[in-house]
Amino acid sequence: MAVKQLSVFIENTPGSLVNLTKLLGENKIDLISLSVADTSSFGILRGIVKNPDDALQTVLNAGFAARLDTVIPIEVPDKPGSLSNVLGILAEAGIFIEYLYSFMRDGGKEAYIILRTMQTEEAKTLLKNQNVRILTAQEVYSL
Repeated sequence: MAVKQLSVFIENTPGSLVNLTKLLGENKIDLISLSVADTSSFGILRGIVKNPDDALQTVLNAGFAARLDTVIPIEVPDKPGSLSNVLGILAEAGIFIEYLYSFMRDGGKEAYIILRTMQTEEAKTLLKNQNVRILTAQEVYSL
């Protein structure tokens, strides 16, 4: 099963982010990881949640524009240069990374990174062949 990321578009106004996170909290939707990016007129909350299909329906029903995207969760040693090594593998193969963000849950032993690329299957195969550990959906959703 693929790991799905919830992306929610929110107005870039005071209180918009609190309204979204309040909605998630009231519906018992736990954000395992998140990233927020903004432009002058809107923001995008990207997050991993335990039940992405339910979360998507909740935010859509509340009037937010949202979608689910497939992402690649990887584990790298929590030491300088580890992420660069993985990104180098992808770059050499011509795989474009749309964005990435990290989250730590292992006390500094390992770093967990969420990658988004349009070449998901190619990237996953390449990373596995280079002994980069890709977390399973069960592992991610249980963090």
